[in-house]
Amino acid sequence: MKIILVYDIELKEPEDQKRLNHAKKVARKYLNHIQKSVFEGEITMSQVARLKTEILNVVDKERDSVIIYELPDGVQWHRVILTEKEPPVGNII
Repeated sequence: MKIILVYDIELKEPEDQKRLNHAKKVARKYLNHIQKSVFEGEITMSQVARLKTEILNVVDKERDSVIIYELPDGVQWHRVILTEKEPPVGNII
């Protein structure tokens, strides 16, 4: 299964940066870091379940936003990069 994860961690208090760093660490454990708060990769259903559990244990469910797009196996999609800057990773799905 292909996954795209996007998060927005509210940064108002000094300890919020720690929560952001922890969320990034969890996402990187399963997915490729594409751009700031965007991650993608191909992982199993059980890994998706673990990712969801771990990320929800880190974020503040009332102040932060986490969105996961799940693309089932066999779905064809096309990426269009509109700028000239090279993608930050080479193994993009």
